Amino acid sequence: MILEMKVPSPGESIKEVEIATWLVKDGDYVEKDQAIAEVDSDKATLELPAEASGVITLKAEEGDAVAVGAVVCLIDTAAAKPSGSAPAPVAETPKTEEKKAVAPAAAPAPAATYAAQAPSPAAKKILDEKNIQPSDIVGTGKDGRITKDDAVNAVPSMGTPTGGTRGAERTKLSMLRRKVAERLVAAKNETAMLTTFNEVNMTPINNLRNEYKDAFKAKHNGVGLGYMSFFTKAVTRALQLYPDVNSMMDGDYKVAYDFCDISIAVSGPKGLMVPVVRNAENLSFRGVEAEIKRLAIKARDGQITVDDMTGGTFTITNGGVFGSMLSTPIINPPQSGILGMHNIIERPIAVNGKVEIHPMMYVALSYDHRIIDGRESVGFLVAVKEALENPVALLCDNNPKKAFEL
Repeated sequence: MILEMKVPSPGESIKEVEIATWLVKDGDYVEKDQAIAEVDSDKATLELPAEASGVITLKAEEGDAVAVGAVVCLIDTAAAKPSGSAPAPVAETPKTEEKKAVAPAAAPAPAATYAAQAPSPAAKKILDEKNIQPSDIVGTGKDGRITKDDAVNAVPSMGTPTGGTRGAERTKLSMLRRKVAERLVAAKNETAMLTTFNEVNMTPINNLRNEYKDAFKAKHNGVGLGYMSFFTKAVTRALQLYPDVNSMMDGDYKVAYDFCDISIAVSGPKGLMVPVVRNAENLSFRGVEAEIKRLAIKARDGQITVDDMTGGTFTITNGGVFGSMLSTPIINPPQSGILGMHNIIERPIAVNGKVEIHPMMYVALSYDHRIIDGRESVGFLVAVKEALENPVALLCDNNPKKAFEL
């Protein structure tokens, strides 16, 4: 029996996918539920499992765009499984015997070649001062001799140094990467994007983490107490204080949300992924950290789904893990705001009239000025700063042990 395998729908709005990689070869025997291909949609990379066991015949090439519901391969379910657990090795194509390249005979140099003619003494002195080799210029004197005028007019070569490689490779961007690029350009072109900055003294959070992180990790089965839970909770608090930042444009209307679905930008093997932590305003520190860990593992393993990345009312991105000191993050449409975290650097600051060294982080809020005014944007970022610099009172309700569920 020949089974036609069709592209399943990765999501309601997705009409087309791209064959990113075939994980099997034409004629291989595959087992039911074995991953046979990776397919890119405009939102995620997904694995395509075999629907039955048998010998596979591929009907699409890597890089092909295929419609949802189209046949991409056939599986002959009546074919016998080859003996042995490992598939038969593919016979290598015999290599053609390499012929030794015979260097062509060098063409005789013309009688009046510039390389064969020494410069005049005056020309040689000028060339030496310019650090130019006589072989690098063409003489205009008798029989190609390099004259003084030739040396005066000679310009040092700015050509490419020899010995290095100058290769180039042209590869097609994945459908996911192309969609990300399209959305980023659209965000720049279709929003009135503006960025405001502030700085955060990370000493209070560092002190809390140093005091409780070991007990937190032991109590919660290896879930760490990272910076992201503090930032997520500081953001949800600020969004509730400044609800315009937690809203979106929809034509001539503003859509405001009474919940905080926080998109967390993470780097995956296929590029930037932005999974969503749902109703983050109701999660504890443990709940935020556990959910971020779960989503990050799915992104790293290439198992993130469209549902994981759909929605989101506000985004947090952390360029600091790559060493970024300051940036202007681009809004994740159709959202109206994104918070950029950066690296933590010890810097001298004034504290109560004295200079002290503290771990400092620059934070940036990019926002859509069509819907968020300066008062709301600056107030939101100040509220984030206040919560991060006073986490015990504003994020832990003056009881860190209870907040960390210890």
